[in-house]
Amino acid sequence: MDDTYDIIVLGTGLTECILSGIFSVEGKKVLHMDRNDYYGGDSASLNLTQLYRKFRPDTEVPSEFGRDRDYNIDLIPKFMMANGEIVRFLTHTDVTRYLEFKQIAGSFFYKDGKISKVPTTEIEAVSTSLLGVVEKRRLQKFFEFVQNYKDDDESTHEGLDLDTNTMVDVYAKFGLEPSTQDFIGHAMALNLDDQYLKKPARETTEKIILYVASMARYGKSPYIYPLHGLGELPQSFARLSAIYGGTYMLDKAADEILYENGVAVGIRSGTETAKAKQIICDPSYATDKVKATGKVVRAICFLKHPIPNTSDADSVQIVIPQNELGRQHDIYVASVSSNHAVCPKDMYLAIVSTLVETEDPESEIKAGLDLLGPIHDKFISVTDIQEPTTDGTAEQVFISKSYDATSHFETVCDDVKNIYRRMTGSDLVLKKRSEADHIDA
Repeated sequence: MDDTYDIIVLGTGLTECILSGIFSVEGKKVLHMDRNDYYGGDSASLNLTQLYRKFRPDTEVPSEFGRDRDYNIDLIPKFMMANGEIVRFLTHTDVTRYLEFKQIAGSFFYKDGKISKVPTTEIEAVSTSLLGVVEKRRLQKFFEFVQNYKDDDESTHEGLDLDTNTMVDVYAKFGLEPSTQDFIGHAMALNLDDQYLKKPARETTEKIILYVASMARYGKSPYIYPLHGLGELPQSFARLSAIYGGTYMLDKAADEILYENGVAVGIRSGTETAKAKQIICDPSYATDKVKATGKVVRAICFLKHPIPNTSDADSVQIVIPQNELGRQHDIYVASVSSNHAVCPKDMYLAIVSTLVETEDPESEIKAGLDLLGPIHDKFISVTDIQEPTTDGTAEQVFISKSYDATSHFETVCDDVKNIYRRMTGSDLVLKKRSEADHIDA
């Protein structure tokens, strides 16, 4: 370990592993360490023994759960948008060769105590039970507007400017009811709260287009998921880094980041040191340089059945909009099964999560837990969302953000691009995706 590197990366979360892979491919000499004996950090997929060690360290794993190796249990619930930025990272780096993907079977929306499929096309908008006849026509017109909008063709603008008009203006233009606004803004654009309403409409309309394009790629839902769990993503980027000369050390603590004149020069692990000009790490390796911006509560639930009222889907996402429960943030339910190689046959894994608003986090996800039917077992966690207090350029320590409560990887991709720009002074340019450049699922 006593050597000099261009970059040292601490923690093997997805953000860190993507950056490690990208910099290794660019010819940088990278050392990558993790205090854990597994890849993934907070975005790991754990077997039963690791799950119990983390949540119930003094408890034996019940034999009824079956074989340890049949489980890959995600610590954070996120799906990949089939047309999203994470897919561009995978195809840009050719990491897809290490991964297999399955489609998520359904995307659902909670309204008036019931769950319904999210309509995403003009045809589905007309047939959905979520809306009345008049509202269906309005929604149809809204979808046509979003799909046909061209910046350089005013005839497609309907008198709206996406950079100056807000989503409030857009919804008003089409006369859409609050409950329709909820499923557009929350189940399709996947905004966490209602702050998006007062912002320029472009960001949300682009999110809707991403959702619809992702939906069109595979048909049942806009989401895909790696076989063997999300922990496969950081591992695959780590493999990429290793192929290009990156050095990996698991179960190796970084006891301190070393500085000279306020600038990082390396790290110490026990009596060993490694030198580098730049350090990348997750918030747990630089606790004095991060601040908490909120908390996320997550419940990992073991079920012996598919989630009720989803047509026995083997995997789903359900969005419970904040306004349905008088909350400030949405609740997400993500479910996968043995078809995704994450648990044995006849077992299902569901994770319910939201941003914490009260002193009783578990009670805040009750509406999500109630949708699951009988729960065989559950593991609750409440974690801080942390972000760096500086951009890292002065001390050359670049800290990633914690994984947020969103149900997809778009914010992770934004963080990767942001850190890359701060470290190199230039934008990360991903290859343009061709039609052939897609993932089989």
